[in-house]
Formats: sequence, structure tokens, C-alpha cells
Amino acid sequence: QVQLVESGGGLVQAGGSLRLSCAVSGRTFSSYVMGWFRQAPGKERTFVGGIRWSGTTTYYANSVKGRFTISKDDIKNMVYLQMNSLKPDDTAVYYCAASPVYYPIRSSDYTNWGQGTQVTVSS
Repeated sequence: QVQLVESGGGLVQAGGSLRLSCAVSGRTFSSYVMGWFRQAPGKERTFVGGIRWSGTTTYYANSVKGRFTISKDDIKNMVYLQMNSLKPDDTAVYYCAASPVYYPIRSSDYTNWGQGTQVTVSS
């Protein structure tokens, strides 16, 4: 079982940056993908991006491509979401998740979830 704990959320002005962290513990497999999702009030949870647990392959939703970067620290078992040029539309609860699916972009592809961390971008 994989346990995920996010941190790093907060309030930031538009144009600013924030880095979210996801601590990964428990049993993981090299084939897993670690993903980030977000959910704004009254909206569905949407895919932000993902990174393979083995290697450095990343992929992103079009809405964040070029602004957000996912990375990981294999020694610390951490996954990060660096968010730059933040916009008010980026305001949401951000979730870290783990998936055994090869190219997971749907929330149903993910089997393990963190509790989420709030990101608020003011205009």
C-alpha cells in the first residue's frame, strides 16, 4: 500500500510561484506513475501532470504546460510540483496520487491518494 502526504500549499499572488511536495511511503513499484491533480470548488478533479516512478518521463495537462514542472527525489522518496506564473484559475486543492497504469490521466486510473493541499492564487 502506498501512502502519500502533500504539503506546501498556501496563498500566493498572481504571477508568483509555489512548490508542492508529496512524501511517498509504503510499497511502490518501478512501473508506477505519480500524478498531480487539482480540484476547484464545485468542479471535477482534473489531471495536472505525472512522472514515472522509474526514470524522469513527465507529461502535463495543456493548461499548465510550460508553467508547472514535476520532479522527484528518489533518495528522499519525494515528488514535487513546481508551479510558476500562477493564475487565479490555478486556485484549487492539489492532490498527489499513484497509479499502476502506463499512461494515467484519469482520476479513476489512480489507486492511492493523498489528503490534498490548498493553493489559493489572489489577483
